[in-house]
Amino acid sequence: MVDVGMCPVPTVQLMVRKCGAQGGLAITASHNPPEWNALKFIGPDGLFLGAGSAREMLDIYHQGEYTKVAGAEMRAVETISGATDLHINEIINVLGKLPAQSRPLRVVLDACNGAGSIVGPKLLELLGAEVFTINDQPNGQFPRPAEPTPENLGDLCAAVVAHQADIGFAQDMDADRLAIVSDRGLPIGEDYTLVLATLFVLGQEPGSVVANLSTTHALEFVAKQFNSPLFRTRIGEANVTERMQSEHAVIGGEGNGGVIYPRINFARDSLVGMALILHLLAKQQRSISQILAELPRLFMIKEKVVCPSHKIKDVLLLIRQVYADAPVDLTDGVKVTLPHGWLHVRGSNTEPIIRLSAEADTEAHARQITDSVYGLVQERVNSGTGKHA
Repeated sequence: MVDVGMCPVPTVQLMVRKCGAQGGLAITASHNPPEWNALKFIGPDGLFLGAGSAREMLDIYHQGEYTKVAGAEMRAVETISGATDLHINEIINVLGKLPAQSRPLRVVLDACNGAGSIVGPKLLELLGAEVFTINDQPNGQFPRPAEPTPENLGDLCAAVVAHQADIGFAQDMDADRLAIVSDRGLPIGEDYTLVLATLFVLGQEPGSVVANLSTTHALEFVAKQFNSPLFRTRIGEANVTERMQSEHAVIGGEGNGGVIYPRINFARDSLVGMALILHLLAKQQRSISQILAELPRLFMIKEKVVCPSHKIKDVLLLIRQVYADAPVDLTDGVKVTLPHGWLHVRGSNTEPIIRLSAEADTEAHARQITDSVYGLVQERVNSGTGKHA
């Protein structure tokens, strides 16, 4: 057994491959509240276990069909230092440092006192950026809610303005997700993290792109710009990486700020995401606001309703009844295509909740979509399995 110490989850995944390990374990609550602290299981390829492998592992555990070793026969734990430095070197070896400019890019990083605090500032400095940090002490005391969503990034927005920075980056606690604040101090939404990273990667090496069903349709605009096919999957990193492998995708990820760039790390990796987006800024020599102005500006609303697992199927049936005349995708929950956007309703993979995501051409349209079903979903959860009128 090898202990790589406190580090981001994508660093653990990278080290599984570099060490030729049979698997890996990461202790993390990820983007969930601290009380959901648990284990992430990583296979020998450095990827999270897919649904089938995870069920098989749990079956083996519950049935007790595995070899047990006496305490005296257990191997000592080997501690390895330098895992985060290896991660940094891997990024710089593939992408290089930022090209010389009249002045370095100014970056503010909010690591939320998580594992990214250990490695994020060092990576940004070695890339050649001028770095300012907030919430950079990995002490387990989290100063904002776990998810780096716009409503949680007020301090970062203020810091970007105060330092006249070119961009602000926000990580979740285990540093697999990345959100962005523009040079104007405005949060741009987690979905555009993958859009911007894809814009840079496809400009370097056109190829297939993979994203989950809840990722912004602005990604389709970028893929079409480079004549690159875009494939959609169920929610979950394991589903995305599996499809990326089969399609030989050059980049992929999820609309929650997860960027997967297989040339460096076959994992959602906020460190890789930061490097790709800084290279985009350096290459185009324009502000993040100017780049975003040329992309479709879509608006996404995300809601959730507490829902026991046994009622999820009934909620999904309700959505199909409400939108019986609209095109639907049943790959993961129910995704409905609408005149001004789309609605995606599904059960969470990690919490006892129903997630509702809607995207549209205006914020008002997106809010109208979620509002039209939110109350119905709550009513169905609270009332059981009655038919929708």
